[in-house]
This record gives sequence, C-alpha cells and structure tokens, in this order.
Amino acid sequence: MKILLAGATGLVGRQALAQLLAAPACSAVVALTRRALDLVHPKLHNPLVDFEQLPAQASWWPVDAVICALGTTLRQAGSRAAFRRVDHDYPLAIARLAQRHGAAAFALNSALGADPRSRFFYNRVKGELERELQALGFASLALVRPGLIGGERAQPRRAERLAGTVLQALGPLLPRRYRINPAAHVAAALVDNALRPRAGVHVVGSEQLA
Repeated sequence: MKILLAGATGLVGRQALAQLLAAPACSAVVALTRRALDLVHPKLHNPLVDFEQLPAQASWWPVDAVICALGTTLRQAGSRAAFRRVDHDYPLAIARLAQRHGAAAFALNSALGADPRSRFFYNRVKGELERELQALGFASLALVRPGLIGGERAQPRRAERLAGTVLQALGPLLPRRYRINPAAHVAAALVDNALRPRAGVHVVGSEQLA
C-alpha cells in the first residue's frame, strides 16, 4: 500500500514513519513536511509543502490511505486561531484532497476527550475535526485517541513533562485509560489501521494504547 503521512517530524509521526518504512505491506510513503527530512529511503518520497496552500493537483496525492499526526499546543501556536489551523484546518484539507484523489482510508491521531460539545477548547477542536472527517465518508476512518503521549519530543513541552513524571509514578494505580501512552504504541495503532483498514469508523481509546 502507498501511504500519505502528515506530521512526520513530530513525536508520533517520527515513529509512524519508521514503522511504515519497515513494514512489508507498505510499498511507499509520501511524507508531507515544511522542511526536508534528514532521511533517505527507497520507499520515502518527501514533498515540501505549505500547509496553508496545499496544491490541489500533484503527482503524489494518489495514495491508498492517509495517516495524520499533525498537532501543536496552544502555547506553541500562540493563539486559538493558529492552533485551530494546525489541528483542524490542515488535517481536514489533507483529508479532502487525498480523498478526491482516491484515498479510501484515513487514520487520525486525535486525543482523549475529543468532543465537539466539550467546554474545553482543545477537546472541542479535536471533536469538531473528528465529526467533519466522519462526514466525508471515508470507507475506513480510524480515530486514535491517546491521553498523555510518552517519548522525547524535539521541542520539549514543560507541562507535559511534569504530567508525565506524575503519571509515571502513579501508573500502576491508575485506570488504563489514564496511563501514559508510549508514542510507539500510538503510531502502531495508526499504521495498523492504515495498512489494514476496516470498513466504517473505529475509535482506538487510550486504554488500548497504554
């Protein structure tokens, strides 16, 4: 299968890229990034794009499935509007264009608590994206909802690191859905649902990623 990956430079995206390149079922990976990846592989095609102005026509759009691991934080984005662009508008634009060019499956790295009616802005944006992706009618849509993701980020998130320290200490005492979800586990769920898509909408909860 040929897979399009968005977010290959992030914590989960890096893991997903490595897993895809190692998977015999994956024949090619189209990794969309702003800057060139420091990686060369016979399966890898790395188009450089502006997510604000994705090309409607490009030779790399036709793929079997899409994995979207794009995401930021309110602090990194700088404003609610900027956060929404990265975590909602960009993934939705990719989904629409990929589907238009034939993609039948989409796997999203969403979040625990995603709900379009949530009073929390972060969860509401994630939920709105999930709702709009479902409305597109992909033959297979996987919504992977991790809680706190474990791993070393290129850009450390202080609050996330502090929370991780607490959850690590309390891990055995917590319900599975509130335990740390290793980035490799989250990536594996995305990759599995892209390479072995199942008909309909499927939610992978944080308890399955611990």
